[in-house]
Amino acid sequence: MLMDNRKMNALGKACCQFWHSSIGKKIVVAVTGLMLVGFLIGHVAGNLLMFQGRDAMNGYAQFLHHFAHGWGIWFARIGLLAAFVLHIVATVALVRRNRAARASRYECDATVQASRGSRIMIWSGLTILAFLVFHILHFTVRIDPGLASLQDADYAAAHGGEARHDTFAMVMRGFQNPLVSLFYIVGVTLLCSHLSHGVASIFQTLGLRGKHSERAIQRLGWVVAIAIWAGFLSVPVTIVTRLKKDSGAAATTAVSPRAPATARR
Repeated sequence: MLMDNRKMNALGKACCQFWHSSIGKKIVVAVTGLMLVGFLIGHVAGNLLMFQGRDAMNGYAQFLHHFAHGWGIWFARIGLLAAFVLHIVATVALVRRNRAARASRYECDATVQASRGSRIMIWSGLTILAFLVFHILHFTVRIDPGLASLQDADYAAAHGGEARHDTFAMVMRGFQNPLVSLFYIVGVTLLCSHLSHGVASIFQTLGLRGKHSERAIQRLGWVVAIAIWAGFLSVPVTIVTRLKKDSGAAATTAVSPRAPATARR
């Protein structure tokens, strides 16, 4: 028992030393950043189901909320939240440490040779945080009762009255508001600007970026960022410009008091 306590104390001490070191924080930023990039790729792939129609989008949302008996999405949310918080905390700590290490803030500006994305990452990150809070409240928590009450009547008719939230109609109606679409476009654009620099930084921190691969990795960062940017923006742009319409809007009904709420995004 004493030996186990010593091992636990040694492990805890090692974790603390790792966290308090600069390289430790950089690795945390890189690993959590990789997790968040993976999430964004999966999320944009799910969003593109909007172009396959109501049943595909609503079925995808329903699957997410029933996976592993409903626990899967909560494990994913907790993991993503932990990664997001660690990413922000470690990044802010590194920025503060770098500033404190300078003999004078104006004596030698280390950002002279940095890319524009690197210089504004902390500010774009804070703006992205505000955008994500709004996005979650709008489409996940659904504080707008008009969006929360949408139900897929076609699905209910085919499944004996079983309720399923109409995620397709929720997205359509949400982005028909030009201000919502504009904020979404600005938020996603900043996110992808942040991402274009972040992907290259992940490779560098993990020791996978060398002189011969530097240009290829920078291009990869831009390709990933542009692909995610185009995927996310394709939905609100086609909706707000009326290129995409909800031909089955009349099939949605308000939530019945007896109907269980299901399938949030």
